[in-house]
Amino acid sequence: MTSHETVSPETLPAETEVALERASASHHHEHLLSARAANIKQSAVRDVFDVSMRPGLVSLAGGNPYLKSLPLDRLGETASKIISEHGLQALQYGGGQGTEELRRQICEVMAAEGITDAVPENVVITAGSQSAQDVAAKIFCNPGDVILVEDPTYVGALNTFEAYQVDAQTVPMDEDGLIPEELERRIAEVRADGGNIKMLYTIPSFNNPSGITLAAGRRQRIVDICKAHKILILEDNPYGLLRFDDEVFRPLRADNPDDVIYTGSFSKIFGPGLRIGWALVPAHLQRKFYLAAEAVILCPPTLNQMLLSAYFRDYDWRAQIDTYRALYRERCEAMLEALEKYMPEGVSWTRPAGGFFVWVTLPDGVNTYPLLQKAIDAGVVFIPGAAFTPSDEPSNNLRLAFSAVGGDDIAEGVRRLAPVLQEAIDAR
Repeated sequence: MTSHETVSPETLPAETEVALERASASHHHEHLLSARAANIKQSAVRDVFDVSMRPGLVSLAGGNPYLKSLPLDRLGETASKIISEHGLQALQYGGGQGTEELRRQICEVMAAEGITDAVPENVVITAGSQSAQDVAAKIFCNPGDVILVEDPTYVGALNTFEAYQVDAQTVPMDEDGLIPEELERRIAEVRADGGNIKMLYTIPSFNNPSGITLAAGRRQRIVDICKAHKILILEDNPYGLLRFDDEVFRPLRADNPDDVIYTGSFSKIFGPGLRIGWALVPAHLQRKFYLAAEAVILCPPTLNQMLLSAYFRDYDWRAQIDTYRALYRERCEAMLEALEKYMPEGVSWTRPAGGFFVWVTLPDGVNTYPLLQKAIDAGVVFIPGAAFTPSDEPSNNLRLAFSAVGGDDIAEGVRRLAPVLQEAIDAR
């Protein structure tokens, strides 16, 4: 079992334990499963998400956007109008690449992120950016191929890569993000061991889970290293517009159209329930990527695309982004203040410039994984750091999310967590 696949059963509700026992029981179809199926597992984040629904718990676990600031009444009227006036189109099959209108609008969104040369022809609309990662792994990687990832990195990507029997190998980060010298070293090490490196998967802006941002001076250098070694970059940027100040972090794709697949999502800037994301694909790879995506989903949901297009056409979406930025900045500040007030000596944490997450580091020798149940008993939920690395080694880190929780609850959650961490530090 790899560390990022699931949480310990004792952390789950009784009814979930029963379901897991039934699912793991010997079954007469089990011999039919492929070798790949053994690598398909539920992520720790989803497991903890179920737990966090318990009444009375303060959840600092899930990176959910705060949807109450959206104009829900108006959006309901818009959705009703789309169905009543354009229902035959909205409820019908659509093009496999996505509607042309939404692909044009996505180019406008990417221009706000710093990518000004995108064209709709190279945009493929996907079922969230997770689907884009799946397609990339499918079309580029054979079993045993290597994808380099930041350490730590997004648990969903790790599970996707594992499902395709990809060998995810980590590259260290510091407070300025991925370290170029370490990237060079890891490429040499992996190739010396016979590894076939296909891609670097990176979240350069407000990394999930760490909140770390790749320094501007390192960005092109990272691309140049990958180009020199003929490694494709898969850049994931779901939080790019959610920076806390006016500094724009230029995407890797902005100056490198032929060497980066860029993925984005409406999950964080509109609503995750629509399951709409996209990939901006180099022109010479677009056809293969589009066909692979179409083979899975046939077409993105037309109604959802039309609702998004109406939102970007008829609403002040830039003002809504500004609302989110101010809200998340305030909540991040509340979390940092609570950490300063309550955390035991020897605990440190990141100070993100955007996004949803703070990464907490405990002293060496403390394993945060078994602390989850103790935290739940104390009334707070977090994600153990082991979920965000392909390593099986214990982790002394944990992820806290501030995006969906009010300031008072953030402070209370950190207050409840502090004695759990203090006890673990004392006992190490």
